Amino acid sequence: MLGAKSVAIVGASARPDSFGARMIAEARRGSARMHLVNPRYPAIGDLPCAPSIADLDEPVDLVLLGVPDGVLVEQVSMAADAGARSAVVFGAANGVRDEVAAVAGAAGMALCGAGCMGFVNIATGVRALGYLEPEVLPSGGVSLLSHSGSAFSTLLRSRRGFGFRLAVSSGQELVTDTADYVEYALADPGTEVLALVLETPRRAPRLRGALRRAYDAGIPAVVLPIGGSPAGQAMVAAHSGALAGGDAAWQAFCDAVGALRVRDLAELADTVEVFSTGRRSHSRASGIATVHDSGAERALAVDLAHDLGVEFASLSATSLAAIDELIDDGLMATNPLDVWGTGADTRALFRACLRVMTEDPAVAVTALAIDLVPEFDGDTAYPDAILDVAAESPAALAVLTSLPSAVDDDTARRLRAGGVAVLEGFRSGLVALGHLASWPKDVDRDHPPVDPQRRARWLSRLANWSPGWGFALLADYGIAVAGTVTVHDLDDAVGAADVAGYPVVLKTVAAEHKSDVGGVALDLGDAAAVRAAYADLAARLGPAVTVQPMVPGGVEVSVGVVCDATFGPLVVVAAGGTLVELLADRTLACPPVSPVGAMRLLDGLRLRPLLDGWRGSAAVDVPALADVIVGFATLATELGDAIEAVEANPVIASPKGAVAVDVLVIPRA
Repeated sequence: MLGAKSVAIVGASARPDSFGARMIAEARRGSARMHLVNPRYPAIGDLPCAPSIADLDEPVDLVLLGVPDGVLVEQVSMAADAGARSAVVFGAANGVRDEVAAVAGAAGMALCGAGCMGFVNIATGVRALGYLEPEVLPSGGVSLLSHSGSAFSTLLRSRRGFGFRLAVSSGQELVTDTADYVEYALADPGTEVLALVLETPRRAPRLRGALRRAYDAGIPAVVLPIGGSPAGQAMVAAHSGALAGGDAAWQAFCDAVGALRVRDLAELADTVEVFSTGRRSHSRASGIATVHDSGAERALAVDLAHDLGVEFASLSATSLAAIDELIDDGLMATNPLDVWGTGADTRALFRACLRVMTEDPAVAVTALAIDLVPEFDGDTAYPDAILDVAAESPAALAVLTSLPSAVDDDTARRLRAGGVAVLEGFRSGLVALGHLASWPKDVDRDHPPVDPQRRARWLSRLANWSPGWGFALLADYGIAVAGTVTVHDLDDAVGAADVAGYPVVLKTVAAEHKSDVGGVALDLGDAAAVRAAYADLAARLGPAVTVQPMVPGGVEVSVGVVCDATFGPLVVVAAGGTLVELLADRTLACPPVSPVGAMRLLDGLRLRPLLDGWRGSAAVDVPALADVIVGFATLATELGDAIEAVEANPVIASPKGAVAVDVLVIPRA
C-alpha cells in the first residue's frame, strides 16, 4: 500500500473541485501508474476511464475508493477479486464497517481508513489523498501517523523546521492500524522521529512492542493522545479503578515504551522540531539552560517551567565564573540568565554566554529565549549569535519564542536552515526542551518469568471465587499480609482473636468498601470487646467476618491492579486509606515493574516525604513497600487476563515493613 507502483481511482471525476477530481490531481503528483474507474466516463482528460476495476488491464497495488457508503462493500469485494493488494476508504463506511473489514481481511488486503484523508509516502513518491495538500511537501525524517484528519493536514501545512518521510491519516483503522504503520516506519532507515496523534489504539500490546523497538533503536516517539481510554464498570468498584483509565493510562503506556507524551498540537510540533534537528545532549545531564534579553520574560519562563516540572540545570562554579566575567555590572550569573545590560556588542556577548551554557556538564539543551520579532533596524545579532554557536558545536540548541504570532518568518527560516529549532511559545517550547533533556527516559527492562503452576492455580480459583481467598492470593505473590481468619459465628471469632493475640480488628466480609458501611471494628483489646463488635457487625451486615491482629500504625498506601479496556492491566500506587479517591495522589505503570521502577512510582507520589519521615516521624521501610508493588505487578502479568481489579488498601508501611491489611479482588466475569 505505502509503496504502491500502480493505483486505481474508483470514483474518478471530470467535475472540477469534486472529490474524484481531487483524487486524480493528487495521484498525478505521485509516482504510481494511475488507472481511472467510473462507468460514466470513457475518458477524463487525456486518460482512459474503465467502467469497473475488473476491466483494468493489470492488477493494481492500491485502490482509492471515493464512493458512497452504500456501494462500498461491493467495490471492496471487486477490488479484492481483481487482485488489488490494498485500498484507501475515504468515506465513513457507516453501517458497513464490519463487512468492509471482513472482505479486506479475508483477501489479505491492507486498508487505510475508513474515514481518513489518505497518505503520502514522500520516500517512495506515492500520494493517495482525496484532499489537496501542498504540491511540494517538506522532506525529512518524521513519520506522522494520525487518527485525526484535521491534525494530519495541519501538520503537513505547518511550515515548521522538520520534514516528513511518511504521513498517514489512518482514520478508523478497520484493518491496518497504527502498529502496522509504526513497524513499516521502523523498517525504513530514513525514519528519525515518530509523531503519533492517537485516539484509542486498536491493538495496544502490539503497538507497545513496536514503540519499544523504536525506543531501543534510538528513535523518539512523540505521542499526542486524544480522548481517554474507556474504563470498565467493574474498575470503579475498586478505589484504584477510579484513579486509572483515560489520561493516567496513556501516561503509563508512554512511560512503559519510553515515548514522549504531549498534550496539544503546539507541544507536538515543538517537540518534533527540537528532536528533528538531530542535536542531542553531550552527557546524561537532564537540565535545561536559557539565555534571555528580558528579566520579566525570564521570570515568566521560570514560573512556567515550575508548573510543567521542567528543571533548569545547576551550573558549575567554573561556568558561573565565566559568565560573570562576560555580563555587565548589576547582572547576576545564574540559570536562567538575563544578559541584557547596556546592549553593547550583543552578538559577541550572547554567543559567549550561550557557548558557556552548552559546555556545562549539567546542561542537556540550551535555548536562546527571545521574542524573535521583526527588527526594523535590520539588527540580526540574536540569530547571528546562536547560529555562530551552532556552527561551532553539535550541542543541543534551540530558540525559545514567547508569542508565535510575532515570530519573524524570514528569521525563523534562516535559523531552521542552520539546524536550530525555533520553538513557538514559552509553554509548548519548555515542554519540548524538557522532553529533549530527559530523553532517553528510564524504562523497565525486567521481565520476570511467568510461573505457569501459580497462574493455573489461581485461574482455577478465580473462576469460582471466594472473598476469603484474597489474602492467600497476595501472599502467593510475595506480598506481606496481616494474618487473617474468616469466621461465621461468635465463638469462632473469639477463638480466632485469642490465637491472633490482642488487640485485633474485625471486618465484615459482606461489603467491598467496609469503612463506608461501618464494617470495621479496630483495636479490640479483649474477648469482651470482640463479642460486642461481632454482635454489632453480624446484626447489621451478616455473620461472616475476618479477624486479624491489629497492625501498628504507619503510612497508608493503596496498591492495586485494574484492567483497562484498552491498555490491559495497570498497576496503581496511591495515597491510601478512606481518602484515596479524594486525594487522587497516584502513579500508574504498565506491568512488569522492576524494583527500580517501583521506586520511581513511589517517588512520583506527593506523599513521598512521609515515607522518609516527616516532622519527627520514623522513616518507613521503603524497599519493602517497593517489593509490594513488584508483587502486584507480577500478579498483573500472570493474571491480568482473568481479573478486573485487585487492590490492597491500605498497605501499612512502617519501619518494620509493609503489610497489606485489607484486600479486594474482582474476577473478570
